[in-house]
Amino acid sequence: MSVELNSVSDHPKGLIESVFTDPISHAFKRWAAVINFWIYVSCISMALETVEPYGTEYLDMFHFVEYSAVIFFILDYAGNVYFAVNRFKYIISFWGLVDLVSILPTILQILNLGMLQGAKVFRLLRVVRVLRVLKMAKAALKELTNKVKSANPIVTNLRIYFIALFSVLMISSSLMFFVEGGLYSQEALEAGQAALDAELKINPLPADAPPEAAKFLPQDPVSHNPIPEDKRFYTSIPASMWWCIVTLTTTGYGDMFPITFWGRIIAAVTMLLGLVLFGVLMNIVGKTLMVLLFGESADEKHVADKNTLITGMLHLDLITPEQTVVLLKLSEDELRDHFKKI
Repeated sequence: MSVELNSVSDHPKGLIESVFTDPISHAFKRWAAVINFWIYVSCISMALETVEPYGTEYLDMFHFVEYSAVIFFILDYAGNVYFAVNRFKYIISFWGLVDLVSILPTILQILNLGMLQGAKVFRLLRVVRVLRVLKMAKAALKELTNKVKSANPIVTNLRIYFIALFSVLMISSSLMFFVEGGLYSQEALEAGQAALDAELKINPLPADAPPEAAKFLPQDPVSHNPIPEDKRFYTSIPASMWWCIVTLTTTGYGDMFPITFWGRIIAAVTMLLGLVLFGVLMNIVGKTLMVLLFGESADEKHVADKNTLITGMLHLDLITPEQTVVLLKLSEDELRDHFKKI
């Protein structure tokens, strides 16, 4: 046992390795703070880029933010892959795929792959980057699990809640914008009108046809129902955020609602997530009131059972296997009296 401890101490982790493998080190926390900052900036930039005319007027600034964030994401992904215990397992893991897909859209854009750009694949893949926000909640959970002294359970729980709220808000709003709003975006309307004009040249409308017949109307790809102008609500991600907030809080003003099949699926999932988030918030508020009003401790007490305690002592070579068998036969009171006599 002592030989193993000495071998570990003789080979301390380097600074770069600790950045990616040691959650309790200052280097890890600082790097995580940098990555979290760029995650938020990237998500906000992606949302604002969908607002016209700002998306066109400040396109260069949005590209600068995009490329700057992706540089840090690439460094983070490369470090996680290099220092992973099993690199292939990390690459094909959920978080490894999220990290990879979050940088692929920008790489494809830089490579100027015309076919992919024309299909807007890289813009759709950028939505996956929002999932990186959930890694912040994962890190906060590790603080509670590892019993970090500086971690206040109430504050940490609130951090996890607001991270989850921001994640749901960004993911639902972005999906609703791309899935439903993408059907009546400026590019989609122009392409649809051009296709309709080309068809009318070949097959002209009857003389008594109304003027509206020559105007393109986007359709739900599933039900093929037309989407009129007064039902085109999701024109940007920030506009979709208003719908998402009222849906999550179950108030449902009714001023915005999806009318496509996939839009309604996203709305249904968002409503269910709103119920879950509301339940989590009530749990946190309840614990906070118990601490403030009744003086209960905010720290959760975890008491190990008898078997776990004795097994741990055996692994630490504090007792022999023969002593382990004897101690396991004792009751908790007998075990407590036994250790008091030592």
